[in-house]
Amino acid sequence: MLDKLNEFTESHGELRRGRGLVTGTIAFSLAILCFLGVLAFHFPQYLTTPELRKSYNVDVMRIILLTALVISGGLSLVNIIFNRSRWLSSAAFLLVAASALLGGHKVPVHDFADNTPYIGLDWFILDLLGSSLIFIFIEKLFALRKDQPVFREEWQTDFHHFVVNHMIVGFVLLATNLMVHKLFGWAANDGIRGWVGNLPFWAGLLLIILVADLVQYWTHRAYHEVPVLWRLHAVHHSVKSMDWMAGSRQHILELLITRTLVLAPIYVLGFSKDVIDAYIVVVGFQAVFNHCNVSVRLGPLRYLIVTPNFHHWHHSQDQEALDKNYAAHYAFLDYLFGTAVKSTKLWPEKYGVLGDYVPNGFFKQLKFPFVWKG
Repeated sequence: MLDKLNEFTESHGELRRGRGLVTGTIAFSLAILCFLGVLAFHFPQYLTTPELRKSYNVDVMRIILLTALVISGGLSLVNIIFNRSRWLSSAAFLLVAASALLGGHKVPVHDFADNTPYIGLDWFILDLLGSSLIFIFIEKLFALRKDQPVFREEWQTDFHHFVVNHMIVGFVLLATNLMVHKLFGWAANDGIRGWVGNLPFWAGLLLIILVADLVQYWTHRAYHEVPVLWRLHAVHHSVKSMDWMAGSRQHILELLITRTLVLAPIYVLGFSKDVIDAYIVVVGFQAVFNHCNVSVRLGPLRYLIVTPNFHHWHHSQDQEALDKNYAAHYAFLDYLFGTAVKSTKLWPEKYGVLGDYVPNGFFKQLKFPFVWKG
């Protein structure tokens, strides 16, 4: 079973229907998340994110966990009975059984210390479950490249980036907050912060996106034009297939630098908590959606806001698209600064770094900026 699982996870391509591979994969994926969820219930002080704990409805979390256990267990049991991908379904069923034996959705949560070191296992589980349910559905509904499977080439590398960047969310938050306060705390002005903090919600949201995107635009442009920064950013551009997982490929140093620079003006200007929370939702959605394998252009709106079409061009190897389309939210910034792609084609032909010199594999890409001789 373990040999087959290793071979399966190291492969790529479309899952052939009628053999229980699709339902088996769903069951196995849910079973892993359920098992991790039960562990998070057992050790919340070490495996959950303090910022998220405050907003949890534990009863809702238990219902989600129970539902996932039932779906995973049911799908795997049906496949086992009908002899469909038994090795995969058996692995899923064993994980469901282990989760149930560890307490399942009924694990009690007692009082615990709130200042312990932690990894963001809860954020990883919720984001992976939510993102896959939403964006894989959208990609199947509005696919740009209809022959591109969910498990396309190099998906494992992007999944490893996804896991690591979510697990160390606590470190990233701590590091960026510390750097923002240390480097930019002097710039905070109570008068400006009071005015910005009291803006109507809609005005504050439009402004925070503009402020963040201006910083994002020039930071992003610097990653392309400054050779030492390109070493980091080339990792992100090395992805050769655009889908909901592609945006996860990002070097941890780039993540820290960019988040610090973007959060700095947000902190200095003093936006309200409601506006910041809404901005986080917007940036979280756009960061995934604009990498998706979806045929979305939005007509004339594409000149105002960043769409998948706009951002796909940024990842293109086509000559007319190199070092173009830097904005993350407002496309008009690239038109304003003269860096918007001008092409007679609707979509780019090929993605990735021109010359294809970035190695595949998470650890190889982690080392790449420091060992590349280019």
